[in-house]
Amino acid sequence: MESIHNAATRIQSLRDKVSLFPKAPGVYLMKDPKGRVLYVGKAKDLRARVSSYFQDSADLLRTRGPDIARMAAMVVDVDFLECDSEVDALLQENRLIKDIQPPHNAMLKDDKSFPYLEITTDDDFPGVFVTRTPRIKGSKLYGPFTSAGSLRDAVNALQKVFKFRTCELDIREDDDKKRFFRPCLLHSINQCTAPCADRISREDYKKDIDRLKRFMASKKSVVLREMQGEMQAAADALNFEEAARVRDRIKAIQKLALSGDVDEHVQPEVFYVDPREGLERLAKILELDRAPRILEGIDIANLQGEESVGALVCFIDGVPFKSGYKRFGIKTVEGQDDYAMIREVVQRRYRHAAEGEEMYPDVIMIDGGLGQLHAALAACGEMFVKPPMVISLAKREEEIYIQARKQPLKLARNDPALRLLQQVRDEAHRFAQHYHHILRSKRQFDEDIKAGKRPPRRNAKATPPLSSDVDDVQQHPPMD
Repeated sequence: MESIHNAATRIQSLRDKVSLFPKAPGVYLMKDPKGRVLYVGKAKDLRARVSSYFQDSADLLRTRGPDIARMAAMVVDVDFLECDSEVDALLQENRLIKDIQPPHNAMLKDDKSFPYLEITTDDDFPGVFVTRTPRIKGSKLYGPFTSAGSLRDAVNALQKVFKFRTCELDIREDDDKKRFFRPCLLHSINQCTAPCADRISREDYKKDIDRLKRFMASKKSVVLREMQGEMQAAADALNFEEAARVRDRIKAIQKLALSGDVDEHVQPEVFYVDPREGLERLAKILELDRAPRILEGIDIANLQGEESVGALVCFIDGVPFKSGYKRFGIKTVEGQDDYAMIREVVQRRYRHAAEGEEMYPDVIMIDGGLGQLHAALAACGEMFVKPPMVISLAKREEEIYIQARKQPLKLARNDPALRLLQQVRDEAHRFAQHYHHILRSKRQFDEDIKAGKRPPRRNAKATPPLSSDVDDVQQHPPMD
């Protein structure tokens, strides 16, 4: 049991560190003496929020409850990731909790995702939908959004302006029967142009959808000014009910700002790939005796050779296995030498398998081209073992390089094997980049402290200031 003196020393040390945190939105990570993340939280003001955990025990128990008090008693270090906004902090918190699975986070550990606004692109008359399970292809996505209810309210308001359809009907331009179709109530209240009943041409409907897309990509100020004018005009005419309705629409559309970016805040769990189909197809193209069960993907992240890290993700039966994820701080390579870094990560990851202490995965996939594949194979050769199936997936052309084959394999973009490999590659890349940002920010944070400077506010997308002193990290157990 921790003595009173040691507890006071620990809490004072944490208070001193937290006093240097920025008064800005962000995410914080509480750690125990072994470097394991106990809890991930978000904050509108990092310094104020995190400092509230390190008050007197009696006060903490009274204000935050026994569970938080027990967790705070185990904390010896706190890291933070500054974010652009509260929305960015919420999305980052969600992603970290799903990745790390901290023991003291009761919520957000499941696969439930944030909603998206989806506009179909393959239909003659595109539909607009709120969804948590976007299509694999054939749609334009916006989001993720932080509230499904607010997003639905916004879509309802936007429909009054752009008059798009939200039904699931299969509406085709060459269907002559649609002129006899009776439109739904939304057409009667002037909220849909009823392409289902041939009340609008494909060209005119496309103009409305293009306007909606431009609106979603803009700052939305023009439409909001127009609606504010409508609200004022209704109020001047003493039509207060209409003014209130327009006011509610304005508030709904303003909530569209509470969203992330599809690429930056990617949620791998929502972009479904049929695992069985992908694995069976992968076995065929790799000429394996049976469908592989365990795939591991490796990626390297660095900026001009600094704060280089390697990341490994594990998929079992085509599904992410978060407990098998690992991160590696590069130890033996100086400068920007991706091939040498891959050799180091491969050797460190598979040294136990080479010694017969554990099993190799069925397929090892390296993010990169032929050079990266040769680096991984060389690492296996240096361990005097014959590796399992090792492949690499190159970006841009999406070519698959396979050991012992001279020419890369180019698959169709919708090939289930390629989609599965892309999912593994993208997850490894995301996992590596996030840890890379952590290490870069720790270095800058420590340099500022040594120089006696308060760390400046930064753009979280470039170099989010995060303090950390981790080396090799995997989720369960935490240290390699």
